Amino acid sequence: MSQHLIFEGAELTGKSWLMSQVYDYLEPKYNQNKVTLDGCHWFNCDVGVYGTKHGKVVIENYLNIFKELKDKNLIIEKLHLADIVYNHVHKNQKVDYFEIEKDLVELNFKIVLVIFPEDEKLLEKRIQDRLNIYPHYERILQSPKWYIDQQRKYLEEIQKTKLPYLIVETNVLPDGSLVDKVLNWIGEK
Repeated sequence: MSQHLIFEGAELTGKSWLMSQVYDYLEPKYNQNKVTLDGCHWFNCDVGVYGTKHGKVVIENYLNIFKELKDKNLIIEKLHLADIVYNHVHKNQKVDYFEIEKDLVELNFKIVLVIFPEDEKLLEKRIQDRLNIYPHYERILQSPKWYIDQQRKYLEEIQKTKLPYLIVETNVLPDGSLVDKVLNWIGEK
């Protein structure tokens, strides 16, 4: 059976790193032709639409893509939980994803919620690392407390999901044991 994983979590948790490691395991294992990277498909869905009027429409369209690729390994960087959280923290609005979650359950999606320790010094370091790589991030930069509050909302929302989920805490990165934890949870190791 194909793996369908949604990596959710506040900014600065280390989702992209963890996803890259899971991808690097799944893609070569399931690659079928050695000409294209068809062993696993990675969707970076956090493209500046979550928390806006376009979020739900975009997610509904991604869902059509996921249905088309249902027999392939899929890893998704942020999806409906991100839109719920962003709508809450940016606009104090609620968004209903009950029907979309039903479809995600049918497609056997699972969520990996990536969290960080609530340590402001750790977040200050991660902020600096992010700014060194992506200087444009300064335009949306927030205080460490803001990221902690965002994470708390994710932890609240994960309790409401109908999808199976795993919570992974990133203290120091890179940490191969976190990759093994995810791979073991999905039955790949």
